[in-house]
Amino acid sequence: MLNSVINAVKEAAKLAAGVQFSVENKGSVANVVTSADVAVQNYLKQKLQEIIPSSGFLGEESDVADLESDYIWIVDPIDGTMNFTRGIEHSAISVALQYKGTTVVGVVYNFFTDDLYYAELGKGAYNNGKQIHASTRSFSEGLLCTAMSLYKKEYAPVCFDIISELYSQCNDIRRFGSCALELCYIAAGKCDLYFELRVFAWDSAAGELILREAGASVYRFFSDKTLEKALPLIAANNAQNLKIIYDVVNKYLIKYNLEEKL
Repeated sequence: MLNSVINAVKEAAKLAAGVQFSVENKGSVANVVTSADVAVQNYLKQKLQEIIPSSGFLGEESDVADLESDYIWIVDPIDGTMNFTRGIEHSAISVALQYKGTTVVGVVYNFFTDDLYYAELGKGAYNNGKQIHASTRSFSEGLLCTAMSLYKKEYAPVCFDIISELYSQCNDIRRFGSCALELCYIAAGKCDLYFELRVFAWDSAAGELILREAGASVYRFFSDKTLEKALPLIAANNAQNLKIIYDVVNKYLIKYNLEEKL
């Protein structure tokens, strides 16, 4: 199963790497899609559903989500599309497989650098064949990966409040522009902490499994809501550091009454 998914992802990457593409926006200049996104997703939808016939599919560039099957593929064809359009070599294909709501396979592939992260439930997390583990750093030593609600900038002040409070307690912050890769960096011990106010399942599902299998901790607020909704996501190299992030984020979610707004 895992090898079949990895092979499909690497074949799909050929439709993105080194090709000419067109760019359109999806309602704002910040939210863009390229012809490469569409080509990669269409290819993966076909190949993944051949691996498990009658499986469901949720992709970022789909108008219709099929969520009725026990098995559901969750795909971001190019996570970090803005990086991709500008020639910044920090983008990834992200593929997760869920079975009855539990993610059992996750693959994240930076096709620019040939950097592959993957995990199967209960079998550990790997980067290019080598098992990876989250760091043991304290919160004060930690690097925080984050973003500022790019597609709904009205929430930026909330993000700034949260980031400011976390920044005062950690080492430094990073904004790489790819949720999937940022989660993998925490799994690999390169970074340690994560907060983003609005994350879709296709951004994070694969990375969340890779994180957990590397011994890190992750939490999605309001996780009873639909897979198609953007929700707050936090992660850390261990449960103690996750609790620090949780307390800060939860305080502002209550303050701004965001559960009903997001």
